Amino acid sequence: MRIRRALPEDLAAVGEVTVSAYAEFADDDTGDYVHLLRDAATRDREAELWVATPDDSEEILGTVTIAPAGSPWREVGREGEGEFRMLAVAPTARGAGVGGALVELVVGRFRREGASAVVMSTLPRMRAAHRIYEGAGFVRDPSRDWSPVPGVDLVAYRLELEPTG
Repeated sequence: MRIRRALPEDLAAVGEVTVSAYAEFADDDTGDYVHLLRDAATRDREAELWVATPDDSEEILGTVTIAPAGSPWREVGREGEGEFRMLAVAPTARGAGVGGALVELVVGRFRREGASAVVMSTLPRMRAAHRIYEGAGFVRDPSRDWSPVPGVDLVAYRLELEPTG
């Protein structure tokens, strides 16, 4: 598997993979959020969009949005912390280590940059994702749980990073 920055020709497929990965968690009234999930071009422009592909093709297996300091995609990150959003794995690629590899990319990136922690928020019912985050050392941070819109409650996770050097 290769992990790389998304290319312009990837954006439509990234949007569709993200929508399909989140489909089982979408309610009937989440049309605006589905639009955000599909809009990979804006995420790539306003944050950093990364993809996982097989070694031998350009098929999008998964994607993650890294929200660096100053990005409008940041939600729960504080000064000196890294944040990521919209980790998505194609339903056909689940269980193959794609999600873990994308989390590893994010953590390594922010560790190299000297961040004090990496944070993110997720739906409580995304239990498979929680297992990936917890397996990477993330712990629940209830002090950052929040609700972006009425009826949507998100739980936060945080990974403390050891200083390097």
